[in-house]
Amino acid sequence: MHGRIGIIGGLSPESTVSYYLHLTRSYVARHGDDGYPEILIYSVNLKTFHDLRAAGRWDTIALELLRAARALAAAGADFALIATNTMHKVFAEVAKAAPLPLLDIIAATAGEAQRLGLARLGLLGTSYTMSDGFYHEAMAGFGITVLSPPVELREELHRIIVEELVRGRLETRSKDTYLAAVDHLQAMGAEGVILGCTEIPLLLSPEDAAIPLLDTARIHAEAALGMALSWETSLTDGAA
Repeated sequence: MHGRIGIIGGLSPESTVSYYLHLTRSYVARHGDDGYPEILIYSVNLKTFHDLRAAGRWDTIALELLRAARALAAAGADFALIATNTMHKVFAEVAKAAPLPLLDIIAATAGEAQRLGLARLGLLGTSYTMSDGFYHEAMAGFGITVLSPPVELREELHRIIVEELVRGRLETRSKDTYLAAVDHLQAMGAEGVILGCTEIPLLLSPEDAAIPLLDTARIHAEAALGMALSWETSLTDGAA
């Protein structure tokens, strides 16, 4: 039997849906049947996380994510993922205490960048993701340099995410803003751009840019599918 996937979702609902659809559709496309892995979703209260983030309470955010991970483990998930980039600021802390393995979105994205031969990447996301430095530091561990857009662009990019994308609003002017940011990052020397918020792929598609756009939601979901499909084998190998 395939491994059972747990998703800590609701951060936001829009991207959580994209994870679910990618997991199921990718399996069917590969195998031609409906035998995709079982999926458990723990959908958190998004406002709670917005408020905690604004207050700088990352310690409480870590505890809330850990609580969700424990609930998924108790429900029978074999492993889990946190379906958002920003909350990976506390990934190491949560993963260390969680009762089941957690898949790291930054590590998965770094692996895809390496596969594509990209070593210098632009980063789009919330203001926290673009400015805090945790993403840059983690990527540096894989030998990848990360560039953020200028400060004057970050506030508007962040606003579009929290006021529009997480609510399913897709505005043409907002897409133009993101495309301008991609162009700016390319001019700074980026070989590709990380869509470092799992809602951005709702607005941008690979064909929209002249350089690769790394869809972190798709990459993360694909890593989860691969882990689920190899779960039985890994358990057998471990027992041997």
